[in-house]
Amino acid sequence: MEMFCYQCQEAAKGTGCEKIGVCGKDPQLAIMQDMLIFVAKGVSVYADQLVKLGQKNEAADHFVWDALFTTITNANFDYEAVRAKVMKGFDLRNTLRDKLEKQEVDLTAIKFESALWQAKNDDEIDQKALTVGVLATADEDVRSLRELVIYGLKGMAAYGMHALHLGFMDDEIINFTYKALVAVQNDELSAEELTSLVLETGSFGVKVMALLDKAHNETYGSPVMTKVNLGVGGRPGILISGHDLKDIEQLLEQSKDSGVDIYTHSEMLPAHYYPKLKQYKHLYGNYGNAWWKQNEEFETFNGPILFTTNCIVPPRRSSTYDDRVYTTGSSGFTGFPHIEPNPETGKKDFSQIIAHAKKCKAPEAIEEGEIIGGFAHNQVIQLADQVVDAVKSGAISQFYVMGGCDGRMPSRSYYTDFAEALPKDAVILTAGCAKYRYNKLPLGDINGIPRVLDAGQCNDSYSLVMIALKLKEVFGLEDINDLPIAYNIAWYEQKAVIVLLALLSLGVKNIHLGPTLPAFLSPNVADVLVQNFGIAPIGTVEEDIEKFMELINA
Repeated sequence: MEMFCYQCQEAAKGTGCEKIGVCGKDPQLAIMQDMLIFVAKGVSVYADQLVKLGQKNEAADHFVWDALFTTITNANFDYEAVRAKVMKGFDLRNTLRDKLEKQEVDLTAIKFESALWQAKNDDEIDQKALTVGVLATADEDVRSLRELVIYGLKGMAAYGMHALHLGFMDDEIINFTYKALVAVQNDELSAEELTSLVLETGSFGVKVMALLDKAHNETYGSPVMTKVNLGVGGRPGILISGHDLKDIEQLLEQSKDSGVDIYTHSEMLPAHYYPKLKQYKHLYGNYGNAWWKQNEEFETFNGPILFTTNCIVPPRRSSTYDDRVYTTGSSGFTGFPHIEPNPETGKKDFSQIIAHAKKCKAPEAIEEGEIIGGFAHNQVIQLADQVVDAVKSGAISQFYVMGGCDGRMPSRSYYTDFAEALPKDAVILTAGCAKYRYNKLPLGDINGIPRVLDAGQCNDSYSLVMIALKLKEVFGLEDINDLPIAYNIAWYEQKAVIVLLALLSLGVKNIHLGPTLPAFLSPNVADVLVQNFGIAPIGTVEEDIEKFMELINA
């Protein structure tokens, strides 16, 4: 075994990647990512002590969230960049410890290895990195619960970083991150206490999604129903992927008079729904589909591509676009130019990528037409009377939440088939790149209401919760599970984990999760989720629709 990672849905053989990641990361990178989480735990030990003294440390806040975000699947493949973060983390950890010692805080009770271990040279760091990964926890159930918390925290950190970039921060959320990273090192915690921590992580997942929703809405306006062009124009273009709206705003502003058009890709599609971003006339349209098709779609785009967050697929050796890719934020790939913010202003300079675009041909069309989206909670609530009337009249009989992630496994065609097989009086509520399995299907509308209501990115799953809670209020129900709503969630990486935990913390039950259950769920932990929350794997389309109909009509 050269490495071990089982944090994503594509874990090799359904158990874990041991020689190389299915995502493309090699053992050296995987082990250094383990080390980055290790040092983030150490920083959290001392940051948690400062919190108890009522002291805030912004450097720790930023480092821990960035460390968690950097290690999300498909985010950062740059070994040297990850190693640099590890070294920065050790320096920060020692600085925090020294700060506490100067205040004469008694630290003798701290026994956690991540807080105490010291490296004398680079070789010792490499050797230590081999021992601090997932398998360092021997007990299968404890390991499962600990990793479930950590993967939830990775999803939280992703959303928290986006909010932070817009100037929004909630100390309660980052303080919980510290507390949780300390708790997962505590060998004295019982399985019951760890299970409670898992659900608490979910409740903070709701809070961080609410924070990001507030950041997006106050900064860019509430999303509105929008038709998005799928074709191409005759000017050179820049394709921007990922999730960070501040990045696309800065790119749009800097390129507005350049003669270059901006196209969104994958999870950046919802940028078209925000009033402030819609004002840029050169935000031309959306190019392509979900992240996993980029190897073929980037070839025909012809212009440069900017990754603002995760979802990088390592280019094929025969690629003609690998010299056109740039990264920023927590993303990275060896050989790709990385754009950092100005340390004084916080702004990013995208002039290099804009100049690159001017030298490129216009994109080649891969599809035509348009798709409709922008159905976040504020927009749907404006349509509430229309929706309620359709439900009361029987025109709409049921809703299906089909948010989450897409992926490259052939079994994911299930979600396309499921959407096509739903009754014509069913409406799909979606968010995340899972929508690319069905958002271009001719599913029609019900009394003018599209049968696919796209709320936005995976972090906009909060909107789906708000819509459900509003319907619960309108229909005077006491339990969210009494609504005619079924949950059929696709997952791939750790942001989907925090969405799942958030739903569980809100009491949502009978969620179907696929295309496979997570490899990091031990049999006993999986059984707890099944028994207490009705979590179930997907089956056949016909069987699952029948089961959902029974639940809705019960």
